Amino acid sequence: MPKRDLALVLVAAGRGERLGAGVPKALAIIAGETLLVHAVRNVLKVSNLTELVVAAPADQLDEFAQIVMDTANSAAVDIEIKLVAGGDTRQLSISNGLDAISADTGVVLIHDVARALAPASLFDRVALAVADTGVGVVPIQPLVDTIKRIDGDQVSETVDRTTLGAAQTPQGFDLVKLRAAYANPAADFTDDAALYQSTGGEIIRVLGDPIAFKVTNPEDLSRAEALFEREYRSGIGTDTHKFSEDPSKVLFLGTVAWAGEPGLEGHSDGDALSHAMVDALLSAAGLGDIGSNFGVDRPEFAGAGGSVFLLESKRLLAEHGWAIENVATQIIGNRPKVGPQRERVQAALSALIGAPVTIGATTTDGLGFLGQSEGVAAVATALISRVKDRLTA
Repeated sequence: MPKRDLALVLVAAGRGERLGAGVPKALAIIAGETLLVHAVRNVLKVSNLTELVVAAPADQLDEFAQIVMDTANSAAVDIEIKLVAGGDTRQLSISNGLDAISADTGVVLIHDVARALAPASLFDRVALAVADTGVGVVPIQPLVDTIKRIDGDQVSETVDRTTLGAAQTPQGFDLVKLRAAYANPAADFTDDAALYQSTGGEIIRVLGDPIAFKVTNPEDLSRAEALFEREYRSGIGTDTHKFSEDPSKVLFLGTVAWAGEPGLEGHSDGDALSHAMVDALLSAAGLGDIGSNFGVDRPEFAGAGGSVFLLESKRLLAEHGWAIENVATQIIGNRPKVGPQRERVQAALSALIGAPVTIGATTTDGLGFLGQSEGVAAVATALISRVKDRLTA
């Protein structure tokens, strides 16, 4: 590619209502990371990139800046990075981004965070075509479905799909020409190519990439997630505590108080069920056990509730890239009766760790200290996963 400055505007200010993630679209999660992280990581691999401008929600500029800079620092790249407040429309966000570019000439690529998985090779293909021709360039994916023209419920004709294509981003332009087009837009266009053409600009196509699909609906998130190969591991944990002779001690199992039952002895609150879950999670991740992480030599955990250990275990797993898939548990002993509290405890634990937790119960048929109602034991198995490879397609 002829040597020219290459700038990129990443549009990440969308609210993502159709996605239904409860956060701006850029902060939706795929494979344990936000769309913003995926998009920036791929952008930073683009050849000859000199400047990146990210248009972010005006009320979350600091949060987005931290994510972008952390990603850039991890990639160890040396390019100029700026964040600007997005506008009320995509077009206004891009206009703000173009105003922030330092270069006076060169190639500019416009990209949507919704196409976060677009590979660097696609950016390079678009930028090369702009540099070689000086015209606008759009990546186009061929259509594979038969296309019908409709009028209400009436199908009027079949359209020749070989003359149609699905536009993607990044879209590339000569910086001076695109700025001129944005100086006086005739309308609010759905993409930059349409705006550019409205001012007489020429557009050519390059081949798009199937991975550069747009994440718009929850189904798109699932589709994107499926592109990442995951590694799965399971772990097992057990714990046992005897009943306390202190009548004022409350029984806690699964972080929930069980009224009318004797409490359990222990360095913490004796929550055998939560402790078994902790051991199962740590075992699956190869991170030791509850004793090595929160042992009796740690006075800060004296009397701590089960939620403290579970949340800290979840944090430790996340540090190593692990997500909790589910935990299955069983309470062993004559008392307490699990049935009346099952749904309540399952809901509390599932909400706490962010994954399904199920609880079963059994006895020892009168054998041993459990059969003599001297205490409670619990066993848990956990399934966890993490991304093994960045993309499988």
